[in-house]
Order: sequence, then C-alpha cells, then structure tokens
Amino acid sequence: MNKMKQAAAAQGIAVDIIAVSMDDFERTLPNYDCCLLGPQIKYKFEEFNKKAAAVGKRVAVIDSMDYGMMRGDKILAAALALLDEPSLNK
Repeated sequence: MNKMKQAAAAQGIAVDIIAVSMDDFERTLPNYDCCLLGPQIKYKFEEFNKKAAAVGKRVAVIDSMDYGMMRGDKILAAALALLDEPSLNK
C-alpha cells in the first residue's frame, strides 16, 4: 500500500489508498471507486465482485508477483486501468 502511495505521489496522481479487513468490505466500498484484493484472498473475488457490481464498483485481484515484489507502480497502473474500463452501469 505504501509503495502504491509513493508511486502515485511520484506521478502526481491524487488518490486515496487504504487497506480494510474483509469484514469492512461492504461498509467501505461505496466510498471508493474500486477495490483491489490481495492475492491471499483471491478466493473471495466472486463474492466481492457481485457485491461491488451491485453498487457500480469494480474489484480486481492484485497480481501475485507484483504483490510479492512490492511493485506499487504496477499495482497502481492496474488499478487505474480498472477505472478506465467501460462503465458497469451501461
């Protein structure tokens, strides 16, 4: 998470990046544009994706290599690409 924040700052991108527990997912999701899941909880993707789609939000699983190597710049790029995908509400 800190590496993503550093990458965003270096690129001059204003973002709000937080980490929350699985229990706080539904409560927190409406306040953010997307959600990235750590590779260790990718088994929750389908469940979280359904909940997110219901409120017009996107979910993706962070690439395990990028996560393990702490490649915040690549994870940030993936999150930004996720936001550029066509709207869920069309």
